[in-house]
Amino acid sequence: MSKTKITIAVTGLNNTDNPGPGVPVIRSLKESTEFEVRIIGLVYETLEPGIYMEGLCDKIFQIPYPSAGSDELIDRIEEIHQRESFDVLIPNFDAELFSFMKNEDRLLISGIRTFLPTMKQFQERDKDKLPEYGEKYGIKVPASINLGSQNQISEIKDKFEYPVMVKGKFYDAYTAYNTEQVKQSFNKVSSKWGLPVIIQEFVKGTEVNVIALGDGQGNTIAAVPMRKQYITDKGKAWGGITLSDDKMLEITRSLIRQTKWKGGMELELIKTVKGEYYLIEINPRIPAWVYLAVGAGQNIPEALVKLALGQEVAPMETYQSGKMFVRYSYDIIVDLEKFETIAMNGEI
Repeated sequence: MSKTKITIAVTGLNNTDNPGPGVPVIRSLKESTEFEVRIIGLVYETLEPGIYMEGLCDKIFQIPYPSAGSDELIDRIEEIHQRESFDVLIPNFDAELFSFMKNEDRLLISGIRTFLPTMKQFQERDKDKLPEYGEKYGIKVPASINLGSQNQISEIKDKFEYPVMVKGKFYDAYTAYNTEQVKQSFNKVSSKWGLPVIIQEFVKGTEVNVIALGDGQGNTIAAVPMRKQYITDKGKAWGGITLSDDKMLEITRSLIRQTKWKGGMELELIKTVKGEYYLIEINPRIPAWVYLAVGAGQNIPEALVKLALGQEVAPMETYQSGKMFVRYSYDIIVDLEKFETIAMNGEI
């Protein structure tokens, strides 16, 4: 059977110690049984490793940071689309999702399809709203407070026992064992991601995760649970193994059914020694370990593209447990000319 030719734009090529999902999303799409893909890489920085990976992208363009404003970002996306005519756009950063969701209709008029959460879904799962989210959807969550200034740090000792988790609104999480460490983490997080900074109860147990895909109608198209085998100081998995865990799948399907979740997602959970599950975070997009799900039998990026195109997608009910991924660093030797080209021209 011949494959359908399609052009897909993908962000998040920063495959570093804090990897974005872009590179594994592209690898997954290249293994599609239904699409012959042409990939347009969209980057924010000139040192994103995906730029220099031979054969990964067919064209690469630099785009402005979302902080420059939604209009500037979308104008650049439309400019690239006029030249490259891509069918689907897959954003992979939390910080850019708001701009793309806000302009979903505008993008569609231009011929650019996406498959993203609704604004309500995106905003109600914010880390600073997690207690309300847990109560609304019937899932245990850690206690937390939101700090709008460093002066509020003194409130922590009255509400929590150390250690506590210090989290940014979009990214980064640090474990703090005393007030001084909270201050240090607060400064790191707030300088990078702004306010509020979230202080979260530390739940003892094993961190487990689920990658999933909802069709926007309450159906779970894909879901694969995983346990991190090695975690960096930024909380990123550099090794993991797929699990057979009915409870994790039940939690995932329940949330997708109740919220009618649209698009990719990652649930971050803590499993206690008593076998209880606490939801600590929902990432509203495909996570960086998506290629493990593909290796276990569920090509989630391929299914997301089909949904974006308006095609019917049957739920993927099975996957292989006991599949592992191991992430590693790799030096790429490139000519300076390639770096200079993307830096000066904004494309390559």
